[in-house]
Amino acid sequence: MRALRDISLIQFRNYSSGNFSFPARITCITGPNGSGKTNLLDAVYYLCYTKSYFSAYQQHAAKAGTDGFRIIGTFENDDDKELISCRWQAGKKEIQKNGVDYERVTDHIGSWSAVMIAPDDTELINEHSELRRKWMDSILGQADRTYLEKLMRYQRLLQQRNAWLKQQAFKPAANYIELDHYNACLAEDGTYIYEQRKLFLERFLPLLQDFYHRISGGNEPVLVTYNSDLATKPLATWLHQGLEYDLRYQRTLRGVHKDDWEFMLNGMALKQFGSQGQKKSYLFALKLAQYAWLAEITAHKPILLLDDIFEKLDQSRMEALLRIICSTEIGQVLLTDTHYERIKQAFGDGSEINFIAL
Repeated sequence: MRALRDISLIQFRNYSSGNFSFPARITCITGPNGSGKTNLLDAVYYLCYTKSYFSAYQQHAAKAGTDGFRIIGTFENDDDKELISCRWQAGKKEIQKNGVDYERVTDHIGSWSAVMIAPDDTELINEHSELRRKWMDSILGQADRTYLEKLMRYQRLLQQRNAWLKQQAFKPAANYIELDHYNACLAEDGTYIYEQRKLFLERFLPLLQDFYHRISGGNEPVLVTYNSDLATKPLATWLHQGLEYDLRYQRTLRGVHKDDWEFMLNGMALKQFGSQGQKKSYLFALKLAQYAWLAEITAHKPILLLDDIFEKLDQSRMEALLRIICSTEIGQVLLTDTHYERIKQAFGDGSEINFIAL
């Protein structure tokens, strides 16, 4: 089984130092609020993706009063082992595999996967479209290096095109050669991104439907609607026809950077009409479908990270989730809870279970 076997933290969040091992398939991390349970899960996530799950700012991961941190972990895949080291100090990030620096941080993405489910993840359903795009891109970027590279180039070109649009208010261009270059490259990359997002949804939706019905115990119709400008016109056409409006607003108004996904249940928008229970079931189904899709596409099971989720679930949903966690379709699991006895009772005794008390 592919798994993380141990991890060492130095000046990461509330840890001055810490060493933990994960000998079993399921590790239950218990302790009071503020003891560092969530931070330990975040360190595992950081090892996989070289970024925090909870903050976009690297400095927020450094222990208060310090200017950096280091995380070191040993990953195991059958008989092979990889030592991954992530170091951030004074604004500089270094990622190593077996003592050798990666040339680019992105070279590490996709080597090891993790799926986090945390209490605030309902924002994925309730909040603005940018969160859903980032979520979708984080999934596809792990499985498709071309997607990741085209997405990064698209975002860079979009910034350059927007800067060109702003410049026209002060110094209009004599010709549009530069704009034509941006448009052509954006159209090429944007089309690839759109097509891959569309293909992803085709494979993802049946997984989502299956997990929702298993968690909720119901049989409500589940659907995801993909809303994109490219569904009606090629991006090249949008960029050409919309130039007048882009110049007026000084930004690119059409493209895959405006895409969104609408989560539907019983033919209605979950965001507006779903109950709290339905949203919880849907969220868990989204994350477990993400897990299953990555396992299928990459041919290895990610690490499942569950942060304090049992407190948010009723008995029937908790039992349904436990059945999934304990099944063979899930690989390594790390979960946190404030109540040792609750977790002990939920899982019982077994060689697959290990406990860490903080």
